[in-house]
Amino acid sequence: MDTPDDTTSPTPSPFDKDAALALLRGGEVAEVHGLIRNSSNYTFLVTMKDASGEHHAIYKPKRGERPLWDFPDGSLADRELASFLVSEALGWGVVPPTVMRDGPNGPGSYQWFIEHDPAENYFTFGERVLAQLRMLCAFDCITNNADRKGGHILMGEGDRIWAIDNGLTFNVAHKLRTVVWDFQGEEVAPRLLSDLRGLRDRLCEPADPLTVQLNVHLVSGEITAFQHRIERLLKSGRYPKAGPSGPHYPWPPV
Repeated sequence: MDTPDDTTSPTPSPFDKDAALALLRGGEVAEVHGLIRNSSNYTFLVTMKDASGEHHAIYKPKRGERPLWDFPDGSLADRELASFLVSEALGWGVVPPTVMRDGPNGPGSYQWFIEHDPAENYFTFGERVLAQLRMLCAFDCITNNADRKGGHILMGEGDRIWAIDNGLTFNVAHKLRTVVWDFQGEEVAPRLLSDLRGLRDRLCEPADPLTVQLNVHLVSGEITAFQHRIERLLKSGRYPKAGPSGPHYPWPPV
């Protein structure tokens, strides 16, 4: 494996992110194609359309969320959006454009559909995207992702990876369950640590737009725990190791 360095940065997006967000926010739901198979919650593939064109999106209505004992009911769509907001604030762009809006089955999250090869996932990538995976690993550590399966990491155009299914995040309790343990104990690249320090500083400002938006979608205790996770990663400067208690891996892993 290669070693961490200052070259870790997101690859260019293959689409116009602002245009994608505009379509997700203001476009009409032109067609509902149906449910995505094997999803734990109601997840629909839809076509969004406006004057600029059309594109597929993933629609997850709040009322289609399966109740969980360890996450508040009806909160997963908010966590999907919060994950996108944090990804953008860091400048990492690991989460596809995501918005919250009303839809055919009520309010929910809408996420830009990433064109990808469904046969590709984390377990087939090899070593060509290690820098991006290190970035994603740090992202999942601070957002406390409880369900980072191999199939939740897509390979898009230009060998760019994207993290989808970010609903099980930002829990107050330690919930990190991921297939990405390749880098445990390894030093986090200085550039990533610099980005994390910038995020930490923004979260200390109540009037910062990111802080304001996160307060809409998360409760105060979740934001405080989020800040603590950032501080721990900055203090150690290393990716965490899987401890003696678990589970540390999601099931199924793909």
